[in-house]
Amino acid sequence: MVNRIFLIVVFIGFPLIVIGSLLHFPSVLMFGLSCITIIGLSSFMGRATESLTIVAGPRIGGLLNATFGNAVELIISIFSLKAGLIGVVLASLTGSVIGNLLLVAGLSFFIGGLKFKRQNFNVFDARHNSGLLMFAVIVAFIVPEMFSKNMNETRTITLSIGVSIIMIILYVLALYFKLVTHRGVYNSKESEKNIEHEDPEWGKGKAIIVLGLATLAVAFTSERLVHTFHEVGTKFGWSELFIGVIIVAIVGNAAEHASAILMAFKDKMDVAVEIAVGSTLQIAMFVAPILVITSLFFPVSMPLVFSVPEIVAMATSVLLTIVIVNDGESNWFEGATLLAAYFIMGIGFYLL
Repeated sequence: MVNRIFLIVVFIGFPLIVIGSLLHFPSVLMFGLSCITIIGLSSFMGRATESLTIVAGPRIGGLLNATFGNAVELIISIFSLKAGLIGVVLASLTGSVIGNLLLVAGLSFFIGGLKFKRQNFNVFDARHNSGLLMFAVIVAFIVPEMFSKNMNETRTITLSIGVSIIMIILYVLALYFKLVTHRGVYNSKESEKNIEHEDPEWGKGKAIIVLGLATLAVAFTSERLVHTFHEVGTKFGWSELFIGVIIVAIVGNAAEHASAILMAFKDKMDVAVEIAVGSTLQIAMFVAPILVITSLFFPVSMPLVFSVPEIVAMATSVLLTIVIVNDGESNWFEGATLLAAYFIMGIGFYLL
């Protein structure tokens, strides 16, 4: 039933966006159509990556979910950079970090915990990811923020480029560590249980085709969405910060939201946690650095320097998540705690 609704949304919404871009529909209408259509397209990406997860296993499956979910975020951000909306891009990166760690993980723990008293996931992966989270946010984001206070714009960009290159290299090494040199070393019984006796909804070929077509459709829709930000923000009184942290982050990461919650409901917590935390790491260590480097080709370059509220929100999200996941177990109350933290931050960003 839900899949049929998303199918209808895409087959009605996408043609309307194409028509609206030609006939110049009002910005508010285009904003609504674009958001809904991207969420619908994300559902197809989620179903396709779930099929590939069953074939490839939880680690690679979680990586695929994070990658194609973040492809939406990356596409929206590139068009935002092209439009000179640096504040929206930085805010959307912030929103992705706190959204994945608090909203996605929180909903996964909460909904999964309502069905199962206690759910387990790979504690070794959790602890490994905790170290990377500390590096990606606490070290690599806060250091440029502090050092840039005594730098001019040119030196700040140079610092940002240096940090970005280091982060990309470490991210590639982290993937090599998990998928090559230490593949299977820390497998848990839950990981093996999650991939037994289940057939994928789609075959490998069909899943890849759906991912490709959905990504292309998202690229076109994202460009239409970005052009509506200024007028919609003015009409509703939303700041660039709120649009980036809440609106763009939720819409851009809809695929991970749906996939992680579905996996948790099926008691596949290894995949759910890998989606939420893995997506955060990919945003911080790959997407953000790529955007910094990509911005060099646009009129306005983007430094890897966040505002104080953004830094505080991301740092506290990381610390709270580490405390909760490091035991390798989850329940509905821990999910509620993460969600409460997200809503507190959401209220703060709305009122700024």
